[in-house]
Amino acid sequence: MAANTDREHLLAVATEVLDGVSERFVTGHGAPRSVDKGRNDFATELDLELERRISGELAERTGIAVHGEEFGGPSASSGTVWLLDPIDGTVNYSAGLPTAGILLSLVDDGEPVVGLTWMPLTGHRFSAVVDGPLLFNGEPRKRLEPQRLEDHMIAVGSFDVDSRGRVPGRTRLSVITELSRRVARLRMHGSTGIDLAYTASGALGGAVVFGHHPWDNAAGVALVRAAGGIATDFEGKPWRIGCGSVLAAAPGIHDEISDILRSVRTESRSEGESQ
Repeated sequence: MAANTDREHLLAVATEVLDGVSERFVTGHGAPRSVDKGRNDFATELDLELERRISGELAERTGIAVHGEEFGGPSASSGTVWLLDPIDGTVNYSAGLPTAGILLSLVDDGEPVVGLTWMPLTGHRFSAVVDGPLLFNGEPRKRLEPQRLEDHMIAVGSFDVDSRGRVPGRTRLSVITELSRRVARLRMHGSTGIDLAYTASGALGGAVVFGHHPWDNAAGVALVRAAGGIATDFEGKPWRIGCGSVLAAAPGIHDEISDILRSVRTESRSEGESQ
């Protein structure tokens, strides 16, 4: 896909689509659990309604297919695809908390090139073409400057200490423990999109995302990069579709958190070898 002018046009269309569903997002706040998706994971009827509506409008107006969290779609690792999470932070949303939003990104051959994070319950809207600038409620923000970890709050993902998988619970606990010794404060919002959007804005110094779902991560990665931040996986590779984690932060802070992640991985391997 091409030119930045095309991306600016698509961003404008996507902005109109998300603005058009924002009132419904607000009136549906507190929607009950409807579809069980696994342990401690579910969708509401509003997740399904919003995904159908947003996907239909985007496909009709842009001619680009949509891959949504609830109904799937074409692979996002090749070609040009919209990625949609109609309600990020569904547990928060269903419980009546305001920490939830709509995540939408345009991905080109696995790279996020446009990102939008809408938080209708707080009136905060973050958007950008990946080359920048970051827009907050339509107004450009200053680029992120190099920062120090000790001066900032860092967001981390929630976890079950006994869970296994790509990033086991014990490893997550070790990361959080080491971070707690170095940061001003830790924050756990229960919404990856919110963590990444506020990292892009500079309200947070960084976000450590243990999850791998592309619809959770792509929009925020685009925002962070547009703002002048750095977004990689835990191994330090530039984030793209298929990565199993996200480390997003302002310059300087990213290096410091990378060192912590490297130390935790080394310690985990050593413990594994000694058992």
